[in-house]
Amino acid sequence: MRCLVTLLGSILSLVAFGAAVAQEKPAAHSSSLQSFVHGAPDKPSTPWTLAAGGRIYDTWWDALDSKRPRETNPAYPSTGKRTGSNTWRCVECHGWDYKGKDGVYGKDQPMGDRYTGIVGIRGAQRIPPAAIVKLLRAAPHNYTPEMIPDDAMVRLAAFVRSGQHDADKYIDRKTGKARGDVNRGAGFYQTVCAACHGLDGRALNWGTKDEPGFVGTEAKALPWEVLHKMRNSHPGAAMINMRALSMKDAVDTLAYAQTLPEK
Repeated sequence: MRCLVTLLGSILSLVAFGAAVAQEKPAAHSSSLQSFVHGAPDKPSTPWTLAAGGRIYDTWWDALDSKRPRETNPAYPSTGKRTGSNTWRCVECHGWDYKGKDGVYGKDQPMGDRYTGIVGIRGAQRIPPAAIVKLLRAAPHNYTPEMIPDDAMVRLAAFVRSGQHDADKYIDRKTGKARGDVNRGAGFYQTVCAACHGLDGRALNWGTKDEPGFVGTEAKALPWEVLHKMRNSHPGAAMINMRALSMKDAVDTLAYAQTLPEK
């Protein structure tokens, strides 16, 4: 009975924290939650390392609980439409499908409003991790150790080298529909994801009352981003990820998530 109470308390803590993340200023973590979200295992596994690197690729300051840059990145191209902090995120130039201008961030593509004209990172899978670290420290990236410490940079390099997936194999670029087994994905979602997001995907809302951002909303509108977060988690949130499971497991879950209510 005591174990059950502890488990239920943990789930409620995760739900409460997830709701806080949806707000502009997240609530502070408890010490144990802080360790899970921003700490590292004594002996990091490969799945943990790749997922941690994926969160840094997403939003490194939230992933690392570090200072958020305020000014626009001097290297951010004039062809882009972003300003301020977001211009320091890897994903802003290289994309949720890691293909940059040649993927969904391309002109006349589903996420063309994020177009910068910069190539993706798919080719970096052929580069040794140490060389990737060197590239990220140098211009035009200019990520200093104060921004991304050496140990975190190693995780980011590991993700770039070994953690990417070819999104076009799993998501139809024209329709945004996941190429997964909905019935199989239901099993993963209903037994894992629903603990925080609810059985209908509406327990947490990233949007507003009039323009909600539920699981179903996001999975349909931004499937490339959702698949990345499913495999790596959302930076700064106590959210599970599916990195240790197969790619099929994640894609099937995404396919099911796309059947959930949008409002």
